[in-house]
Amino acid sequence: MQSVISVSNLSKIYASGFEALKDVSLDIRRGEIFALLGPNGAGKTTLISIICGLVNASGGTIVADGYNIVTQYRQARARIGLVPQELTTDAFETVWDTVSFSRGLFGKRADPAYIEKTLKALSLWSKKDNKLITLSGGMKRRVLIAKALSHEPQILFLDEPTAGVDVELRKDMWELVRSLRANGVTVILTTHYIEEAEEMADRIGVISQGRIILVEEKKELMRKLGKKQLILQLHQPLRDVPAQLNGYGLMLSDDAKELTYTYDTQHNQTDITAMLADLHNAGIRFRDLRTRQSSLEDIFVTLVRETR
Repeated sequence: MQSVISVSNLSKIYASGFEALKDVSLDIRRGEIFALLGPNGAGKTTLISIICGLVNASGGTIVADGYNIVTQYRQARARIGLVPQELTTDAFETVWDTVSFSRGLFGKRADPAYIEKTLKALSLWSKKDNKLITLSGGMKRRVLIAKALSHEPQILFLDEPTAGVDVELRKDMWELVRSLRANGVTVILTTHYIEEAEEMADRIGVISQGRIILVEEKKELMRKLGKKQLILQLHQPLRDVPAQLNGYGLMLSDDAKELTYTYDTQHNQTDITAMLADLHNAGIRFRDLRTRQSSLEDIFVTLVRETR
C-alpha cells in the first residue's frame, strides 16, 4: 500500500545530550489506523512532535503526503491534524470561535456546515456558544479533537487522546476514528490503553528507548507472538509433574490443583493430543479445562522487556 508518511533515519538529540530518537525509519500507510506503543520516555511524543513540525529533528528526513516537512512545511502541515496530550485552549473563547479560528489558520475558507457537523459528531453542538473556561476536562478534550479536524486533514495524530477521559468520550472518539478511516483519513495514535489499540488498529508499532523495535500487522503480530495456555483442573492435587511429562513444560499451580500447558498460536494440535494421552497414561485425571489467549498487552510487555 502507498505510504502517506515516510520517516527515514530520524534522530533527535537534545542539548543535554539525551538521545530521544535513534535512527528511526517508519512508513505509515494511507488510510490505516496505526497504533504507536511504548513505555513512558520511549520517544512516542517526540516522534509525533517532529512529524507535526513542533520539534526540530537532529537528522533524517520526513515526507508527509508527498511533502518534505522541512522544505515544504506549509503544504505538509496543512495535511496534518494533531490532538496533543496537554489541554491547551484559549480559556475565554467560545467553542465555535476557537474551532473556526483554527480552520482559518490553515487558510481554509469558512465552512459553518462542516464546523457544525464536526461539533455534532463530538457531542459539542449544545456547547458551541460556551466559553472554554466553563467546560469540563472531557469537553475540553473534545474541543481539541474538533480543532485538529477543523481544516479537514488527511492525517490525524492522536497523542494519548483518551488519557483521563470518561467512557462516553472514549466511545464517541473511536466511532469518529472509524468514520474518518472510512473516508480515507490516516489515523496515528499513541495510547496507554493497549486494549484500545488491540480493538482499533490495523498495524502496531512498538518503540522503546528511542528505537522502533517492531512494526507488524496486528493480526499477524497476534498470530506470531501470541501464546495460548491450556489450564487443566485436576481431580486430585499433584505432588509434582511426573518425569515422563517434562518435555511439555507443564507448570503446576501453587495449590497443586492445576496444570498449565503453554504453547504458541501456530502450534500443531497433535502435540496437545499427545500431551493429554501421556497425562492419562501417567494416571493423572482432570475434571475441567479452559484456555487463555495472550493479549496485545502481554506481547507488548514481553517485547519491551526483551529490548531492555
